[in-house]
Amino acid sequence: MATKIYIVYYSTWGHVATLAEEIKKGADSVEGVEATIWQVAETLPEEVLGKMRAAPKKEHPVITGRQLADADGVLFGFPARFGMMAAQMKAFLDSTGGLWGEQALVG
Repeated sequence: MATKIYIVYYSTWGHVATLAEEIKKGADSVEGVEATIWQVAETLPEEVLGKMRAAPKKEHPVITGRQLADADGVLFGFPARFGMMAAQMKAFLDSTGGLWGEQALVG
């Protein structure tokens, strides 16, 4: 059975999405590894993204917190905002509280 690696990212201008795609290429070169790229949900309105001149989102599927439990390993990618992670990634990680409580991410 393949080892499932999830590459989970948030990207405003596309740089982190490009990194995720490069990481997937490397993971796919390892026998027995099945890598999947996911993006976290956007929390900003389209109007704000337009004013920021944000890049169009890639076609990668949006992950839910519950789906993390299906992975054998997870790689996270996100930009820094004044030394902190992007709010979109924090919102995603905050949504996984129930999984931690159930110990669904152990192992």
